[in-house]
Amino acid sequence: METLQVIINVAVMLVLIGLLYWMQKKHISFTKRVFTGLGLGLVFGILLQLIYGAGSGTIEKSVDWFSIVGSGYVSLLQMIVIPLIVVSIISAIMNLKGNQNIGKMSFSIIGTLLITTAIAASIGIGVTLAFDLEGINVESGEAETARTQRLEEQLVDVEDMTIPQQVLEFIPSNPFEDMTGARSTSTIAVVIFSAFVGIAVLGLDRKKPEQADTFRKIINALYAVVMRIVTLVLRLTPYGILALITKVTATTNAQEILKLGEFVIASYVALLLMFVVHLILVTVFGFNPVAYLRKVMTTLVFAFTSRSSAATIPLNVETQTKKLGVSAGIANLSASFGATIGQNGCAGIYPAMVAVMIAPTVGIDPLSWDFIITLILVVMISSFGVAGVGGGATFASLIVLSTMNLPVALVGLLISVEPLIDMGRTALNVNGSMTSGLITSKLLNENDRDTFNRPNTELDAPTEA
Repeated sequence: METLQVIINVAVMLVLIGLLYWMQKKHISFTKRVFTGLGLGLVFGILLQLIYGAGSGTIEKSVDWFSIVGSGYVSLLQMIVIPLIVVSIISAIMNLKGNQNIGKMSFSIIGTLLITTAIAASIGIGVTLAFDLEGINVESGEAETARTQRLEEQLVDVEDMTIPQQVLEFIPSNPFEDMTGARSTSTIAVVIFSAFVGIAVLGLDRKKPEQADTFRKIINALYAVVMRIVTLVLRLTPYGILALITKVTATTNAQEILKLGEFVIASYVALLLMFVVHLILVTVFGFNPVAYLRKVMTTLVFAFTSRSSAATIPLNVETQTKKLGVSAGIANLSASFGATIGQNGCAGIYPAMVAVMIAPTVGIDPLSWDFIITLILVVMISSFGVAGVGGGATFASLIVLSTMNLPVALVGLLISVEPLIDMGRTALNVNGSMTSGLITSKLLNENDRDTFNRPNTELDAPTEA
């Protein structure tokens, strides 16, 4: 019986995919297809859960088949991330003109990411205090206890790494190994290596212009091929979102979420407030926030459903260059840096909220200015270290809590709602990187206002080489 149910579920998914394909053939806009995929996935996932129950074997096996489309799409995006970073960064630097400077770009992007992370931490602290959340009120089950034990073990690795050691992790000792994504800092390491190659080409212009010109032609050809691959992969976005959101909706345990409902609500209030801050910054720097929101929404939807800042890099870059008018160099740097440094959601809001919830349990007054200021500074500095220890809000929290001498048990107790909150955090992380790219392009006079002001360009449209 279960096998028949799985076959029926897979058949329904194929019908939904067929509907999206029909919409594509009818030349219905990319954005409409993305939101159709999102809506269909939500409805299908809810129906599956109502019919079978969140933890049923039928859903587990059905989702396994759906992952061919969902996880397969994410893997294709991850496949193109490193080639895209390499050729884009090299191309952008070797074509720098006049007063353009890679140092200014990097300083502005990282500075914006860190400042917004500090603001995000402040919002996280304020919302936690406003909701009067305390870690002592969180119940512990078997899964939570097991997760806490694993975190206690991982904390040893985090505590053993000093900030200088974490910074050293960014430096590529073997760039070809980093191109395989072998380390948590591989993305930044590849950016650094690519920057060196681009700078070397600029130096070669003066000494051996013929070799420099030959290398430029090779990179330009590679860039054209890589961008064509990006376009082909992006066309699969509606199908990927359909499968991903179906999986999330079908497997989310509503009862577990209700147990920690107040924390979930508080988290999303903080995320939304920080998103408003991004829109205010966009407005302050002279851009229409409504137009900005329309242009970035498709990318944010994918970030929300995929829960992967790294996998969103290709869409992030395409959105900045084709819709926001950001130059290629700034777009690639902000997308790459934003995936690992100064993540407003994962490294800003979440660690701050957890620290404030834990503080009263060990006799610390979370309203103390000494505690608040120290926490904001630790969160901001630690957002550099997240990439150095391998990933996400959990590790960001471990770094912050260990630095503040706070117990880590609460991080394990929040395991049941982690995926749901992580969706919003990832979307905020990606929006933060796009905001930093847009602001930097404005500060360095590298923004094409005509591109920003024109109606939405389809991300899956062929890219001109």
